[in-house]
Amino acid sequence: MSVGGTMMKLSVCTITFRHHLISIWDIAVWARRSGFDGIELWGAHARGLARTHPHYGADWLGDLGLSVSMLSDYLPTDGDPAIVRERTQRLCRMAQHWSAPKIRTFVGDRPSVEVPEDKRKVMTSRVRDMAAIAYDHGIRLLVETHPNTLADSLASTQRLLAEVDHPGLGINFDALHVWEGGDDLVSAHRALAPYIGHYHLKNVRSRGELNVFAPGNVYAAAGCREGMVPLFEGAMSLDAFLSAALVMSDADASLEWFGEDCFETLIRDRVALLAHIGALMQRAVPREAIVEGRSI
Repeated sequence: MSVGGTMMKLSVCTITFRHHLISIWDIAVWARRSGFDGIELWGAHARGLARTHPHYGADWLGDLGLSVSMLSDYLPTDGDPAIVRERTQRLCRMAQHWSAPKIRTFVGDRPSVEVPEDKRKVMTSRVRDMAAIAYDHGIRLLVETHPNTLADSLASTQRLLAEVDHPGLGINFDALHVWEGGDDLVSAHRALAPYIGHYHLKNVRSRGELNVFAPGNVYAAAGCREGMVPLFEGAMSLDAFLSAALVMSDADASLEWFGEDCFETLIRDRVALLAHIGALMQRAVPREAIVEGRSI
């Protein structure tokens, strides 16, 4: 999606279809016909395809005009270091099979303020090992900003980046979860910009309904979907954030939708996002450029 010289590549997440009886072929064909640039492949789906359809990979997807922007999984940050390394290496090999330049993970499963210092030191050491393995495979490890992790606030996320201190580590900037944590989106984006490798975009009807995105609810087939709303119909305002994000060249973003009517909603969100970005870029054009007929 190119707007005014700024490129934002949009992906659809296969986790959207976690409870649908639909093939990766159908998802890919629909994504291409709907104007998406790529696919964010869920780790569970990547492992399943490796067992049942090993011929599917980067070349097959490339023939459809798509690529895998990111492989999203959940690497452990505790336990046997050898097991952590083995799982990371296996995920990196799967990412290479799909020519995915990034893998996504979370860091922990409890609020950062509740993590004891000795426990945090172990977790950051594990993340450093993961980042080093990914780096050696030519892949970037992205930690997602998410509640109940070491990236649940701007302060803790910045501390995590400093503690790990490895060029293979970056951030998957989930705008809704940054907003959920109480940080200003534009300020957080400015602080984390050098590390941002990907964006997740979604919205919620009200702050009181943020629990609808709790992992236990999202992954449950019978989970509640009330409060999940299209991108520009929620409580979180996006315009100022999008203006900041558009400064990033060749930004990668995924429309993350967990609710009903996934095909229709994703298409509408893509069109709405394109329209909003176009309007933001138009407002950013200097008056003299408009008068002289130049573009930026």
